Amino acid sequence: MNGPDVVVIGAGPAGLTAAYELVKNGRMPLVLESADKVGGLARTEVYRGYRFDIGGHRFYTKVDEVQRLWEEVMGADFMTVPRLSRIYYQGRYFQYPLELFNALTNMGPVESIRIMSSYVRARLSPRGEEHTFEQWVTHRFGRRLYKMFFQAYTEKVWGIPCNKIHAEWAAQRIKGLSLRTTLMNAAFQTNTSKSLIREFQYPTHGPGMMWERFSERVEGLGGEVKLNTEVVGFVRSGTRISGVVTRRDGKTETISGEHIISSMPIDELILKIDPPPPAAVTEAARQLKHRDFILVGLIINQPVLFPDNWIYVHSPGVRVGRIQNYKNWSAAMVADARKSNLGMEYFCSVGDDLWTMSDEELIALARRDLEALGLGMAEDIEDGFVIRQPKAYPVYDQVYRSHLEVIQGYLCTLENLQTIGRNGMHRYNNQDHSMLTGIKAARNLMGEQHDLWNVNTERSYYEEFASS
Repeated sequence: MNGPDVVVIGAGPAGLTAAYELVKNGRMPLVLESADKVGGLARTEVYRGYRFDIGGHRFYTKVDEVQRLWEEVMGADFMTVPRLSRIYYQGRYFQYPLELFNALTNMGPVESIRIMSSYVRARLSPRGEEHTFEQWVTHRFGRRLYKMFFQAYTEKVWGIPCNKIHAEWAAQRIKGLSLRTTLMNAAFQTNTSKSLIREFQYPTHGPGMMWERFSERVEGLGGEVKLNTEVVGFVRSGTRISGVVTRRDGKTETISGEHIISSMPIDELILKIDPPPPAAVTEAARQLKHRDFILVGLIINQPVLFPDNWIYVHSPGVRVGRIQNYKNWSAAMVADARKSNLGMEYFCSVGDDLWTMSDEELIALARRDLEALGLGMAEDIEDGFVIRQPKAYPVYDQVYRSHLEVIQGYLCTLENLQTIGRNGMHRYNNQDHSMLTGIKAARNLMGEQHDLWNVNTERSYYEEFASS
């Protein structure tokens, strides 16, 4: 039962940042990761020498301490990438961020007038209650723009109607943007909104490179990162977690630790505690929902396909939700400069028709979708592979907040456990916000006092029309 001072669960951005902050201050953590590589959702998968993100991961932050960490760890391997992305809607591509001439040309004068009329009506009408994503967006943009640029894509991502998604999701992800500022940005090509980012930083070999470097730093300074190690239980002694039960290579081991920092899904954590929490807490954990994700990676026998880093697909006519063009993130992502590699992203739920398709069926679907969008020819697709990622996104349904509050209340009674990161807090954090929770959790063990649940309550930014 003898173990390290701090056990960190999960070697994603939050967990590795916590571990790095600890080792820099003389603490020797043990990091436990169930996968065979570090990075979590921000890892980079390699297939035939081609590199694929699990979703696109830009490195952009307004948190100075996070920026300094990125630069400290990556050095010259941290490049600046111009951002180009578009929205595909009704057979047309809209520049994103919005460019006025492009938008007016695609919409036409009649539709543009209808959008402005809808917006004016929404602004002049009493705002009323804002419990749902639909209400929040419609009140600020008008119903017509909501239908065009919010509803289809949002429902594709989350798999539930917008009137079943909590308004908190919109408030967190598209805070600070209005149609007026969008039009001003479009007309004068300025960037007054913090959501509209025209360039970002990126490791030359993908985001996984960042977390591989973090892992190397942790171990170089005396910490330990154990891969292929699943946490299967927590031993609770009163108000403390006295043991972490792990399984590795078929063997079970209980590791003690003075302190536990966990980035594993918070619902799984609750259900693995023994003796279990009160019934109301375990039931709340069972009620939290996640959205899952499938990446179909394609290798295409064409050197250039389209100029975007990624494209949001709002059309309900195809199943794909977003397309990543990795070569446009970094030329080093391709093994052969004469070819391209794409990530066709499908949002789904474990057990649904997409999740249960065979790899061959999913690759065939990706071929059809790519051709239907006019982005490539099926005969040019040389090869493909599939990655299924469970629990990619915490779902903000209408009841999640009440369940999460029950869980938070219980976690406050466990004096040596902190939860961090996107899944560890069931919060749609950006990568830098997840890192910030890791930094602050580590500093709490050094005598500082930070409320981790306040991270990302006033720091939100990024995509407004199509965040995922």
